[in-house]
Formats: sequence, C-alpha cells, structure tokens
Amino acid sequence: MRIVLVGHGKMGQLVGQLASQYACEVAGVIDPLSSRHGGGPDDASWNGVDVAIDFSTADSVMANLPVLARRGISLVIGTTGWTADEPALRQVIADAGVGVVAAPNFSTGVVLFEAVVARAATLFGPQAEFGAFLHEAHHAAKKDAPSGTALSLRRAMEGGGFPRPIDVSSTRAGFIPGTHTVGFDGPAETITLTHTARDRTAFARGALTAAQWIYGKRGWFTMRDVLGVNG
Repeated sequence: MRIVLVGHGKMGQLVGQLASQYACEVAGVIDPLSSRHGGGPDDASWNGVDVAIDFSTADSVMANLPVLARRGISLVIGTTGWTADEPALRQVIADAGVGVVAAPNFSTGVVLFEAVVARAATLFGPQAEFGAFLHEAHHAAKKDAPSGTALSLRRAMEGGGFPRPIDVSSTRAGFIPGTHTVGFDGPAETITLTHTARDRTAFARGALTAAQWIYGKRGWFTMRDVLGVNG
C-alpha cells in the first residue's frame, strides 16, 4: 500500500520510520516547511497513492483533504482543532466516495481507556455525592488545550450518563507525550483512572493500523470502528 505523509513534524517522521513494518511504502511528503516536501495535494507525485496520513495543522486539513479525497485517496487524520468544519468535510468525503479514519488519538490504549471511562461514568452517574474531573498534560509545544482526547473523554462521560459538570484542566510543560486522568470524587474517597503515553510510537502505530483498515472502504470512521469497540 502506498501512503503519503501530510505534515512531516515529529509524528509524520515517526509514521514514516515505522511504515515498512506495516507493509506501507511512503510515496513522499506534503509539507512546505519540510525539506522533503514533494508538492501540494494536487501534484502528480501522488498518482497511485492509496492513503494519506495527516499529522499537520487544522488549516492544512481544510486545504488538503478535499483535494486528496477527490483524487480517490483515503485519509487517516490525527490532526485536531478542525471539528467545527467536520460536517462540510464529511460531505466532501461522501461525494468523493473514499474513506476517512479521524481520531484525536490513535493509541489503542486510549480508545479502550475511553470505553472504560464511559462505563465508569455510567456507574457513578446515579451517585449524586460524586463529582467528576478530567486533567490532561502534554508537551509545551502542543497548541490546543484541552486536548482533543480530553474533549473526547468528556463526551464519553456525558454519553455514559454522567449528569453533573465535569471539570476539565490542562498542563503544558516540557516534553510530556500525553497523560489523561479521569477522577470521581466523593465525600470521603477518590477514584482515578489514568492513561499515560510513554512515547509517541503508540500513536504512529495506531495511525498505520488505521491506514491498513481504511484501504478500500468508504465512509467516515473513528478508531473505535478500527478496533471493533462497540457502545
């Protein structure tokens, strides 16, 4: 399977380094800030590419996705910050007849963690004396706060039936790959659930797994679909 890397920062480079382990050939890079930039999304270099893996910026997603989709290239999108434009992008994908896996976090552990958190919210929801909080920590260079994963976890808690406000906070410092903690606090006890990423390889491997899965499919999917996590 031939892939093109959209964005060639730390995540894009890591995906490229691991691609051969997933039977993927990297056709090139779309990133004007990279010395490996091979041209824009409409460049002939991407003829025959099957899937684009995007770890770029929200603005780049808006510029590149429609062009790549109309060329018949499916996409894996790990970039966040563009959800306000999701309805329009979903329509583009539907019209183009390709597939997308979009997720704020491609870690297998995070996807399963979200399912655990949703179940915990269901159990704690009826317990009126318990409040809930969510804290996430990332490296100092991460721009969005709270993280896309934190927002997804909050939605999972609300969807699980937790009816009270959920306090969300963020930390940006150093080189933290990513830590998310969900807590339920009562009058005399606290329960916490935490996912900690030791490095970025979990995200890159998940993106490559998603690229393999989306190949030949049509529609808009998440990592829950890729991993078969229901509910």
